[in-house]
Order: sequence, then C-alpha cells, then structure tokens
Amino acid sequence: MRIIHTSDWHLGRMLEGRSRIEEQVKFIDELCTIVEDEAVDLVLIAGDVFDTVNPPAIAEELFYEALNRLSDEGRRAVVAIAGNHDNPERLCAASPLAVRNGITLYGLPKEVLRPSLWAQPNQGKVVRVAAGQGWVELHIPSCPDSAIIAMLPYPSESRLNEVLSESLDEEILRQEYSKRVQQLFATFSQNFRPDAVNLGLSHLFVRGGMESESERPIQLGSAPTVEFEAMPFGAQYVALGHLHRAQAVKGASVPTRYSGSPLAYSFSETGYAKSVIFIEAFPGQPVITREIFLSAGFPLVRWQAKEGLAQVQRWIDEGKDFNAWIDLEVFVKGALNSQDIHTLRRQRERLINIRPVFPEMEQIVAEARSKLPIDELFCKFYQERTGGAEPDQELVALFLALIDPDNNRGNYEESGSAKLGDPNTEPQRAVGRKEAETA
Repeated sequence: MRIIHTSDWHLGRMLEGRSRIEEQVKFIDELCTIVEDEAVDLVLIAGDVFDTVNPPAIAEELFYEALNRLSDEGRRAVVAIAGNHDNPERLCAASPLAVRNGITLYGLPKEVLRPSLWAQPNQGKVVRVAAGQGWVELHIPSCPDSAIIAMLPYPSESRLNEVLSESLDEEILRQEYSKRVQQLFATFSQNFRPDAVNLGLSHLFVRGGMESESERPIQLGSAPTVEFEAMPFGAQYVALGHLHRAQAVKGASVPTRYSGSPLAYSFSETGYAKSVIFIEAFPGQPVITREIFLSAGFPLVRWQAKEGLAQVQRWIDEGKDFNAWIDLEVFVKGALNSQDIHTLRRQRERLINIRPVFPEMEQIVAEARSKLPIDELFCKFYQERTGGAEPDQELVALFLALIDPDNNRGNYEESGSAKLGDPNTEPQRAVGRKEAETA
C-alpha cells in the first residue's frame, strides 16, 4: 500500500495581513501531481485543514476541490481528521457525500463511524467495510490488503466531553491527559489485524517535539502534551499533525512522524524545507518512508541590512530573493520616514515587515541580557524545546558543571545562580553564554 501523509494546511491563513491562497492553490496542485506520479492508494490528512473554525469561502472551496481531485472519483482513499484549528462539525458537514467517494472525514474523538451500506468491495471504488469509534477499515481497489486506521482528532477535554483531572497542577494535568490519549489509542488499536496495513492518525503535541512560532498554542501551559509511549501499539506507522516542522518522534516504539505544514507560516521557519511523507506498507512488515519535498510556497527570508537603506536598495536592484516574503531589519541612525517605507514596498510587494534597528539601543539590550543569570537562560531554553517543561535541579546543576567544570559547585548552591559577567567565571563560560543567549 502506497500512502501520503500530510497535515496543517491552514487554508485561509494570512501572513501579516497578506493572503497565501495563491501558494495554497499551488500546493494542492503539487500534492495532486505527487499522488498521481507515486500511484498513491491512501492519503492521510492529520488535521488543521483550515486556519480558523470559521474559514473563508475560498478556503472551503479549495478543500473540497482538493478532496475531489485526491479521491479520483472514489478510486483512492482519503482520510482527514480535525485539528485544534478546525471546527469538527463544519469539517465533517459533507461526510454523507464524501463517503461515497472514498473520503472519510472524522471530527470528534468519540464519534462513531458506520460501515458503508450502499456498496461492496471489488466494485472499483473505496469501501468502508468496517468502522466504529476511533477506527475505520477501508478496502481500496488498487490494493490486495485492507487499511485499518486508528484515528484520534484533536482530543481536548471539551471535545472529549471529559474532565481529565480535578487538580490544577500542570504536571498532574499533563500526566492524566497523556494517559487518556494512551487509553483511547489502546482501545482503537484493538481492531488492528496482522493481515491488514495498520496505521495511526492524530493531531496532538508529543512532548519533546520541535515547535516554531507559527503554531499557535493548543492551550496555555504544558497540559496538552503527551508522552511518546501513548502512541497506538501495533501500528506500523503513526501520522501526526500540529507541529509545522517535519520531524520524527524520538523514542516512539513504532515509526511516528509529523509531516509538517506544506508552507512556511512564520519567519521562524526560515530555511526549513517543506515536504509530505511517502510511506510504503505491507501487512506485518516494517514500513519504508521518505520525504517528498515541496516547491509550491514562496520562501520566507530575513534581511538584515547593517549598512542601512542603501544596502536594501542594492539588494532590490539585484533582484535578491525576488520571489520570497521578506522580513527586513535595517540599521539606521534616525527614524524611517513614511516615504522611505512606501518606496521600499512599492519596489518589492512581498516586503512584509520593515523594522528599524538603532545600534545604540542594541548595545543597551545586549548589556542588559549579559546580566541575566546563566541558569535562568538555560531554563528558558529548556522550556522552549520541551513544550514548557521545567528542568529539574540536577539537570541545571549538570549544565552549570559542564560549562564551568572548574568552578566550586558550592558557590552555585550558596549564591543560588551564577551571574554572567562575573570576572571569576567569565573565561570558562564563554561558550555556555553564547548558547544560552542564542536561545
């Protein structure tokens, strides 16, 4: 069975008020070309189809057009679940028509799906031969084996209609959330069979995943993160959505991946290639995966013009990054006037942000940052990389020891933290400070 995993289309999303619909249309064209060229049997869409619960009409039209083209009039299976940005009911509104064309739309974690009653296998179309809460078995005419998919749309407490814990302690909430996800997957995966291709599909945040600024938080705090052990046992591949960087989930017992978003949706994603994941699967065998890189979106680049407006003008005249969205920092001695800004935007329409930088102010900020305790900088870095988790004291102590092995550990305990700029520790900490400041 040949499968494509994609997610986080965010149809209708803007970039600083600029429409991305042109790029999203090109992505759909490119995706449809890929599934044809690769003779794909099944397309998995792991949530956040839309950017808001009330998407614009053009975004909905594009989604339905994509489903129609991908399904190839019911000869190819398509399964899409709701992410945290999607309205589950709205996403699934067309289900009665969609299922007749091999398309399964699944919005809420406790929704019960029904097998198809109007068709039988071996009639040239995808048929839902069995189904229930959180799972579906599909017969695909181009494959000798069925696909059984355990599905978990974005599982918030409200969408589960459950209170997972009466405690307000974030760590307890996170643990209970992860346990509940694991229980649901364990129930759904009981329908896996050794003679079928067994897959998992969900939209959630596995702790330790690499975030970017374009992912607006599912909710405050660390409660919605889950452990990698929660993934469905027995799945040959688990397709996830939510994180916009394509990445594998480290530590998972089965191949588990985020496909990432097809377009870069913030300048924090500058330099990251966008892709979909191709999976080749046979019952009872390890899957083979590879990334298929996309070219539809315009790149997002940052310009830092330390030589001022003259340097920016030179880059524009040279045609630098002509098709890119540009985030510009320009070093100036005085304020930019409106005429300067208007001239730049007229010459380069995808110039999104224009931020003046005053060297004197940069020096003040650098001096203020240099006085922040190194252990506080490390804690901030750790929280950003782990979805808000606090490092324990032993890990902080180990970090301090690594960057300053000759320092007396008792000094840390006595002072509570070591200050950057301390003349007694500055030589040994140069590397550690640079890494922490980058965070």
